[in-house]
Amino acid sequence: MDIHDLIEEVIAREGGYSDHPADRGGPTNMGITLKVARANGYMGDMKLLPRSVAEAIYRRLYWERPGYAFIAEMSWPIAAELFDTGINMGVATATGFLQRALNALNRNQKDYPDLKVDRQAGARTFAALTAFRALRGASGDKILLKALEALQGERYVALAEQRPANEAFLYGWLANRIG
Repeated sequence: MDIHDLIEEVIAREGGYSDHPADRGGPTNMGITLKVARANGYMGDMKLLPRSVAEAIYRRLYWERPGYAFIAEMSWPIAAELFDTGINMGVATATGFLQRALNALNRNQKDYPDLKVDRQAGARTFAALTAFRALRGASGDKILLKALEALQGERYVALAEQRPANEAFLYGWLANRIG
């Protein structure tokens, strides 16, 4: 599996054009919102968003820019989870989940120092992930994935609790985004 495969899965799951009245993102196509499309130079009708534009946005904004391509070199499953969470919740939230999970799993800083949860994947985040994986190995990825998915699931429930209109999406978020 590679980033192309991940993008294919996302586009297949997100589907085509939608403009759900409860969705604050407004008109969306292949999971790309109007705001994101405009910020990335697409000025056309969202119903006609070219697939190549969506693919380029996914690759640049949700894989390369946040550093998930580097994380993939260490742990493909973790990078894939961050990519998916970043698309749905924003890369800062996804990276913050990683930092929080790594902090919670470092055994009171016995394994590596706590990270400042600055929601950016930089050298210290990469070093903490490297140290975690050196200690826990590939089996640690499964535990780290559970922690990331738990944080994501809690966030979905909180979003539905804070804004009842989001209840229209909660079942799908949990069914399609967790596990």
